[in-house]
Amino acid sequence: MKSHRLSLAFAIAAWAAAPFAAACQQGAQARVTAFVDVNVIPMDSDRVLAGQTVVVSGDRIVAVGPSSAVDVPNGAQRIDGAGKYLMPGLSEMHGHTPGGFASDTFREQVMFLYAANGVTTVRGMLGLPGDLELKARTNTGEVWGPTLYLAGPSFSGGSISSADQAVERVWTQKREGWDHLKIHPGLTVPQYDAMAATAAQAGIRFAGHVPADVGIRHAILMGQETFDHLDGYMEDAGGIRGPMDEARMEELFALTIDARAWVVPTMVLWEVGVIGLGDPDALAAYPEMRYWPPQDVEGWKNRLQAIQGRAGWDVEQARLHASNRTRLLGMMNEAGVGILMGTDSPQMFSVPGFSIHRELAAMDEAGMSPYEILVSGTRAVGDYFQRYDSFGTVAAGRRADLILTNSNPLDDVANIADRAGVMVRGVWKSEAEIQRGLADIAASFGN
Repeated sequence: MKSHRLSLAFAIAAWAAAPFAAACQQGAQARVTAFVDVNVIPMDSDRVLAGQTVVVSGDRIVAVGPSSAVDVPNGAQRIDGAGKYLMPGLSEMHGHTPGGFASDTFREQVMFLYAANGVTTVRGMLGLPGDLELKARTNTGEVWGPTLYLAGPSFSGGSISSADQAVERVWTQKREGWDHLKIHPGLTVPQYDAMAATAAQAGIRFAGHVPADVGIRHAILMGQETFDHLDGYMEDAGGIRGPMDEARMEELFALTIDARAWVVPTMVLWEVGVIGLGDPDALAAYPEMRYWPPQDVEGWKNRLQAIQGRAGWDVEQARLHASNRTRLLGMMNEAGVGILMGTDSPQMFSVPGFSIHRELAAMDEAGMSPYEILVSGTRAVGDYFQRYDSFGTVAAGRRADLILTNSNPLDDVANIADRAGVMVRGVWKSEAEIQRGLADIAASFGN
């Protein structure tokens, strides 16, 4: 071997010195995979590195470099990357898990749906019984699915009746092992402030909706880290029933950036499930509905028909609201507000994993470039979760969450769906394996 070539032994030595090495699988016994002669989209900048070899050992990337300089270890699984593109896995930053009375089989199916579509990280936003057990099974690799970071049961007008109760709930969820707190509407300002102050003491973050009494500006100042569904912004600047006040928007954007807060837009779900746009029969005929329980799809149809049939619903007003939301997202992106990819699946025709691809199109419609869209689901999410792990770019030491595509996503984000396979925490599944798994799920629902 020539001395200038990067050997696996050297790569593993460097990897072992990294701060996240303790989370990795054990040395010589770890599974080793090599993507050979692949085009890498590292997501550290808007670029493609041609002719690369990427070596994965256990759940970590251990080497990235020109194929002429990186050795493929003996016995490694070799994946031919010629003509293909390797990028970091995507994230669902407002997702849900099937807790409660769901069967283990259905929980595993939902995890598969996320991962099969390249969603390798999910921030769960409503804790349910069974969620922490599912997190343990998934994050350790017993179940092939995304790495989960989970909120506990939400803080809302229905669950909190006093500031003291809010304080107690924070400490309870911290002890139980939830990763963050979920905010729903209905909290009073004293209840919200007690929650926020206690969360700071406990070292646990909080995110989600903005209670009407609290308002977006106060929530930003109190340390809420994400504002999901663009919550609070439209209300503050008057974009629901008329033109937005752009001067107020600019103030809000500056406040958000200064606080290092983020937004999770969930554009598609909001248009369908809240604003009420869309044809129920056409939405129920989406191809991905075959992977979801038919009774749930029928329930979604009934709910949308109810929204459209209620007194006072105005399709033109709904379209104006949707148009303002699209414009708002574009303005946020131009201003430099941090954007995190999310869809609020599974609900209202948003099937886990598949909903991300529909959200990509909505972000494109808002004027975001392919690279900016990809950042929101990869590197930006890695930045958000950097206290827990290192991921979101293709580099040595990062968690091995990867998507291999047949065409370049930087040319068109829709190319993410043109998959050759997905790797989650170092476990690779080819597109053929993914399709077999999806067919099994469809068959379980009689499709």
